[in-house]
Amino acid sequence: MNLHQLEYVLAVNQHRHFARAAEACHVTQPTLSMMIQKLEEELEIKIFDRSRQPVCPTDAGEKLILQCKAVLVEAERLKEMAKEEREYIGGQLRIGVIPTIAPYLLPLFIQSFHQKYPEVELKISEMITPRILEKLESGELDAGILVPPENEKGVKTIPLYTEAFVVYSPREFEKEYLLADDINADELLLLEEGHCFRSQIIQFCELRKQSGNAIEYTSGSLETLRNLADKHLGITILPELATLNFTPEQLKKTKQFASPQPVREVGLIMSRGYVKKKLIDLLAEEIRASLPTESIKNDSQLIPFTG
Repeated sequence: MNLHQLEYVLAVNQHRHFARAAEACHVTQPTLSMMIQKLEEELEIKIFDRSRQPVCPTDAGEKLILQCKAVLVEAERLKEMAKEEREYIGGQLRIGVIPTIAPYLLPLFIQSFHQKYPEVELKISEMITPRILEKLESGELDAGILVPPENEKGVKTIPLYTEAFVVYSPREFEKEYLLADDINADELLLLEEGHCFRSQIIQFCELRKQSGNAIEYTSGSLETLRNLADKHLGITILPELATLNFTPEQLKKTKQFASPQPVREVGLIMSRGYVKKKLIDLLAEEIRASLPTESIKNDSQLIPFTG
């Protein structure tokens, strides 16, 4: 038995197809199939039911796959411990970031992080929260930057920052500070389903109690919604970091909510068995150091939302 065999088992379980699993592992299909078959013979148990398409684990195989994951996590932990003992800061760090955070946060810290730790290879993917959680569980990601979901088991969270929501619209409001009741659902531009930011806005504005005839642009892009608002096609709500590089003209279109302001709490989350502790701690430290102080709030007059 060797670690490669366990990796091949997890790849087949993920792709449910021997050829695609072999491609993902950068080996030929006969090699992968033979190595898994040898493992099955050694353990005297069938891990996969090859008669079904897509390939599925057997009942016994399901249990073995869980243990394969645990063994590989511990093997990775050994490597990370050895790196830390050598005081080596390097290796690959795979990060998932939700789309409503990525364009505003990533430019603040990526360059400085790379300059400080040139041996660390950051692999960053933009994806929605459910996908990040799925890939954390499967081990395809080391960490995610998102609004930590409530009651999510099996994850650990490092808080990063809290930012307020702001209203963006070229129209004139009578009030200097707005309430949720001042937002007309028929004018509100929303993200597509699946984005936690959309859910937070619906929750805050209680849109389910209103007409629900909002214009909805299903691109998942806050920037698109902002551009539509600029054309007087509605109003939208943005996270505070999205306003960081606004022009004076754009800032005139930005309105704050009255206290208590709605906010989101952004964190770095990992699976409970995460192994790259030192790299993740350094990443969290760099993100916090890169933030403008006005975007970090710790105030009783805020309403925090979770995913």
